[in-house]
Amino acid sequence: MGHDAGGKRDAILLAAGKVFAERGYHATGISDIARELGAGHGTFYRYFKNKEDIARSVVSRALGQVMEALADEEPGASEDLAQYREQVRRIGHKLFDLVAAEPALCRILFYDAVTIDRAEPELAGRAMEAAAAYTAAFIHNGQDRGFLRRDLDAHVVGLAVNGMILTGAVRLLHAQDAESMREPWIRTVETLMFDGLGSS
Repeated sequence: MGHDAGGKRDAILLAAGKVFAERGYHATGISDIARELGAGHGTFYRYFKNKEDIARSVVSRALGQVMEALADEEPGASEDLAQYREQVRRIGHKLFDLVAAEPALCRILFYDAVTIDRAEPELAGRAMEAAAAYTAAFIHNGQDRGFLRRDLDAHVVGLAVNGMILTGAVRLLHAQDAESMREPWIRTVETLMFDGLGSS
């Protein structure tokens, strides 16, 4: 696939993401995405088999963006508590920026991934497990260095922390002034991690 083809594919995924976010996966037809893109139906079938194929690609792209945003955050990098807390805040800001920049991406991940999951049952499950493993590695580092309580299962804590992040992100989708939620949201996750889970 040439560069132009890749660009066209991305344009389709962006348009599809926007329409899925506005209308929901079930209510969206190829004709709706074609209208958003300003292209004929034939364009889609050059790159995708059907609506499910587009939707799976939209979700995969969204997950890729999340991982890319965090690519330079090494879970074991922080060696002292100040660095660790700073890393938690930095990740919070990166995720917030992502949600604020691409709200459609979040709607796809939260509302449509489960629907699309019926067509490819492993998709949402794999994504959740990958996210939990990533967060668990951070929790492990905090436990190993004595910043967090050691008597809790890091994987379960990872799922719980991710749950807080997901809930905050979903809330952002409906906020009138998303930016005003930045500090309270990040501070709450940080406080729960360190004061709720922190070693005394």
